[in-house]
Amino acid sequence: MVGGILSAVSHFIVNVISGLGYGGVVLLMGIESANIPLPSEVIMPFSGYLVFTGRFNLFWVAIAGGLGCLWGSLLSYWIGAKGGRPLIEKYGKYVLISHHDLDRADRWFLKWGIATVFIGRLLPIIRTFISFPAGIARVNIWKFSVYTFVGSVIWSYLLAWVGMKLGENWDSIKVYFHDFDVVIGVLIVLGIGWWIYRHVKHARTT
Repeated sequence: MVGGILSAVSHFIVNVISGLGYGGVVLLMGIESANIPLPSEVIMPFSGYLVFTGRFNLFWVAIAGGLGCLWGSLLSYWIGAKGGRPLIEKYGKYVLISHHDLDRADRWFLKWGIATVFIGRLLPIIRTFISFPAGIARVNIWKFSVYTFVGSVIWSYLLAWVGMKLGENWDSIKVYFHDFDVVIGVLIVLGIGWWIYRHVKHARTT
């Protein structure tokens, strides 16, 4: 069952990006930032692989990732501002948001304030949920948008760069694999598997 889910999500990510190009990156990163289980740790490295193949440009891939994160984060901000934490705690479990994740994001936000919006975009897990406490606190929407976009562009660039470098160094690693598509497939499955495990683990302990 888990294998089937991972395979379906992998194919979905690959097909959307392959079919929609940069628009697919914007769409998928927006979905992830709206807290729907679709890890950027899979989306952006695959996009970077397409940079290696010549289909994408690394700079524009990063911009697409940042734009996607921005619209998804604004949606999460709005939910936090309108519904508050009770709404998120009640329905968050349906998209694998645990109390642990929210508590962690709250601690970061209380400690660093608006700067957390930027810092959090560079940290796994935190980056996904930081929009909720920002919305609950009703921080300045323009500062939130700028920090979100800039931090997300950096995050997207780094992950895409990893995917691109894997492709560039194919000659040195092909002795271990017969097909580069196998490498990408394995990375996608491992990335999604880790992401789901991480969220389900904390959901069970809360």
